[in-house]
Amino acid sequence: MGHTVYYRTRIEQWDDFRRFIERICEGIGYELIETNDSIIILPECPGVEPLEIKREGDGFVKTNLVEPCHSIYLLVIHSLCSFGSVELWEDK
Repeated sequence: MGHTVYYRTRIEQWDDFRRFIERICEGIGYELIETNDSIIILPECPGVEPLEIKREGDGFVKTNLVEPCHSIYLLVIHSLCSFGSVELWEDK
């Protein structure tokens, strides 16, 4: 049985957020893919989906509680509040 993290974002300072996430991904060795209105983080952990963060909107990602990726994703998602707003909830 998997574990899913759900989130709703509104990033108001997109360029600042993008630079922050680039630095984080470089530091922890995750690959990063950028589009005009989203960023996709590709982790090294097997069984963990890529994390897509949109400028605005709802998202979800299956982490299956695989560590350290699950905790890193939680930290990344919670850090979005520094650049706009974020709501986060998980499977119980």
